[in-house]
Amino acid sequence: MRRRLRELSLRARLLLVSVTALAFGLAAGGVVLVTVLTFAQGRAVHAEALETAHGVARLVDQGQLTDPIPVTPGVQVQVVDEQNRVRAVSATADRLVPILYEDELRDLPDGEGVVIPGRRIGFDGAARVVKVTAGPATQPLRILVARSTSQLTQSVHLLRITLLVAFPLLVALLAAGLWRALGAALRPVDALRAGAEEITGGTRAGRLPVPGSHDEIRRLAITLNDMLHRLDTARARQRAFVADAAHELRSPLTNMRTELEVAQHLPDDTDWPALTDDLLADVQRLSRLVDDLLLLARSDDGGGRAISRRLEEVDLGQLVGEVADRYPGARCEDSPGPLPLVAEPDALARVVANLLDNACRHKRSVVTVRTAEDGADLLVVVTDDGPGIPAADRERVFDRFTRLDDGRARDAGGSGLGLAIVRELVRRHGGSVTLGDAEPGLRVEVRLPRSPEPARPEEETRSRTEARPRVARLRTARPAGEQAGDGRDRDVITKG
Repeated sequence: MRRRLRELSLRARLLLVSVTALAFGLAAGGVVLVTVLTFAQGRAVHAEALETAHGVARLVDQGQLTDPIPVTPGVQVQVVDEQNRVRAVSATADRLVPILYEDELRDLPDGEGVVIPGRRIGFDGAARVVKVTAGPATQPLRILVARSTSQLTQSVHLLRITLLVAFPLLVALLAAGLWRALGAALRPVDALRAGAEEITGGTRAGRLPVPGSHDEIRRLAITLNDMLHRLDTARARQRAFVADAAHELRSPLTNMRTELEVAQHLPDDTDWPALTDDLLADVQRLSRLVDDLLLLARSDDGGGRAISRRLEEVDLGQLVGEVADRYPGARCEDSPGPLPLVAEPDALARVVANLLDNACRHKRSVVTVRTAEDGADLLVVVTDDGPGIPAADRERVFDRFTRLDDGRARDAGGSGLGLAIVRELVRRHGGSVTLGDAEPGLRVEVRLPRSPEPARPEEETRSRTEARPRVARLRTARPAGEQAGDGRDRDVITKG
């Protein structure tokens, strides 16, 4: 049975549940109605009989009792003494036998009533008898009033027949109305299902129809559309990321393949160490690129949202100086004193190395790096005298695989992941990265709290939520006579 119910449509199951509950409710209401009507009419019959008995009792007390006693049709009255002898009756009552038996008469309290079979006194159906005592206390008389309940029985029977006939018709009409109402209520769900089928089949854009009503279905459609938008964005971002990664990986692999193919035809007196140095440089670049891609991929999966547990207290000035010593063209200014910082040393070293690598690649003569305190934060400032970056592009250069001059050599330009990794690692430490003018050149400022804080949602980079439908190249203006490849270049995302 349960399996058959699961096989029904949602509309049919809702109708079945609704009709079942409605049927039980109507049946319970009918039972209550019949019960209440029976009780009310029984009380009315009792009240009428008791009123008649009190009227006869007043006649007895006043000595005005007549024989026969005048009463309405359908009512019998007897006046019985202590010896159960009938002293006065109504026109249709028995003059010899009391309406109630001796034990019934004795046990019935004054002013109360009892139901007896009507055939005992010539009534159809049942009869209700009430007793009232009148007369002097030494010779009391008991007044018995019997009233037929046949009208009550007939009205209750008629009500039962009416309910039994009208109940199925009412349930059928309500079921038909519910079927249409459920169909209208579920029509937006059918529209969502049809829209989902069209999206799956590729016949429409990735959006579901939103109903005009302001109900749960509308909120569901809006939520699903938001989910589809995020999925489309993630899919587009993944496609762009894979395409860019494949494009970047192709260059070192092509260089290595070319060098190996040329090496096959070289004579034995070839300078093999020089060739291996070139291959090793390409392998190292390939390894760095794979490491960068892995770091960013883990960041996209959420693995880079928290600082690793390898936190240490380091001297920021000393760490920056050690990294700057590896770059002959960089000059590190001495910090005014110790700059203690709780951070991940390897991550901060990579931040500084990426900034110095980027600055040395584009400098004309000198690169300067310094550390300083700024209130509760620490600063790392890297300055070069290169061509700089226009203000309009200073946020977008943190996108992945972005370079401002695609015509320069790949080896000179890097992979376009350096600044993206810098922002990701700094964000993981609760800090921020900003670009500014250095008059001339570029100034990069990294702001770090002394203790790492969890990244806030508003600090997420725009590249995590934006797809890249198409790419246009933008080139920074360079001084006359400067070679291509010395300027900063990147991919500018444009919608369309």
